Amino acid sequence: MSRGKILVVDDDKLTRWSLNEALTERDYDVTEAKTGTSCLDAIANDLPDLVLLDVMLPDMCGIDVLKQIQERGGRTLVVMMTAHDGIELAVQAMKLGAHDYLSKPLDLSALMRVVEKATESSRLLNEVARLRAAEGNRFGIEKIVARSPAMRHVIDTITKIAATDTTTVLFEGESGTGKDLIAGTIHYMSGRAEKPFMTINCPALPETLLESELFGYEKGAFTGARTSKKGLLEVADGGTVLLDEIGDMQLSAQVKLLRVIENKTFRRLGGIRDIKTDIRVIAASNQDLQRNIQEGRFREDLYYRLKVVSVRVPSLRERNEDIPLLAQFFIHEFNAQLRRSVREVSDEAMKLLVHYDWPGNVRELRNVIERAMLLGNAPVIYSDYLPSEIRDGKPVSPVGTFERFPIPPGGLSLHELEDGLIRRALELSSGNKTRAAKLLGISRDALRYRLKKLHPTSSKEAS
Repeated sequence: MSRGKILVVDDDKLTRWSLNEALTERDYDVTEAKTGTSCLDAIANDLPDLVLLDVMLPDMCGIDVLKQIQERGGRTLVVMMTAHDGIELAVQAMKLGAHDYLSKPLDLSALMRVVEKATESSRLLNEVARLRAAEGNRFGIEKIVARSPAMRHVIDTITKIAATDTTTVLFEGESGTGKDLIAGTIHYMSGRAEKPFMTINCPALPETLLESELFGYEKGAFTGARTSKKGLLEVADGGTVLLDEIGDMQLSAQVKLLRVIENKTFRRLGGIRDIKTDIRVIAASNQDLQRNIQEGRFREDLYYRLKVVSVRVPSLRERNEDIPLLAQFFIHEFNAQLRRSVREVSDEAMKLLVHYDWPGNVRELRNVIERAMLLGNAPVIYSDYLPSEIRDGKPVSPVGTFERFPIPPGGLSLHELEDGLIRRALELSSGNKTRAAKLLGISRDALRYRLKKLHPTSSKEAS
């Protein structure tokens, strides 16, 4: 198996031959070029992982070849080879982006160390690019299925937001409406696409961990902090941070987040040095943040700082004309994942889908299509394959439609209501936390956090 593709560029035939022999023996795939022009032609035909490039070539300077390689983009690394009296040129090459340089006459051991380091760096760069491309493929305007005027308006808005590159955005809407997908689309449409897109699930992180995860910490900042650690805001420098369910963020962290947004600086826990960061902050919430402000659970100044642009993502029942398109989109997705060949939803089943109230929104529809394709054995999704609550037209639980909860004159306990909903979801899912979380429209981590908050003693014993 080849350890990497290397192009050796040198006008000296003996040098090319000796390098070819030494590198081939170590399982590298080697090609040769003796001029700058033939080097550029070779790269155009087959991009190598590494170019060993002589500074002095018969038709052009190696520095000019390096410049053209850099201008063509790609992730090919270049190591310059120069005589002892060409060190100044080597330094110039490093400033222009060369990975390293070697002095002639070449020392074989030093050469191999440089080659191994460079090809490993190239492999890692290619892997990062592959993973980033795979992540980017999850997002995109084409992944936002929209025929309804409400969603077309959302698409028009986020297209304008993506072009600004720095604007802070607040997404509001019920759980399961696709706020995270839209946030990712903004990132990958913007000039920040090559930088990290980090999602921070605020409810999943208890107060003691939220600040250390966001801002990082210095060695000795608290018991157990044996080394310093970068926070997610530092790791995401140059990219985008999505603060999901920001309504659950503790007030102490809100103060520090406001400083980050306003000054682009923060301090690690236990730190005394300001760290600069260049990030776009996108916040998302399924709560009424203005009510949270009135109740003293959310800072008003942070709310208005986040709300530079506010986007309300409509619920699925407000855009039911999108349901047939979404169903077909999910059928295509799960055909690939489940190796099925489902063509469509039957007319009867589609009527049920369109008239259902969808308390779990798009996330619930996706789960329903997946379930139907798993349980069904026909190329069409029939009404029999749909859950009973959809066939009966009655949602399991009115998540997100709070007007359905009758509040008695004597009031009720929010703690007991939340506890009851979680218990009911666990009963319906036979204790499976992943399925229970889906029923509630939250992540599994968020469910575990809420269980621990509601029953700290039993959660500790269970763990």
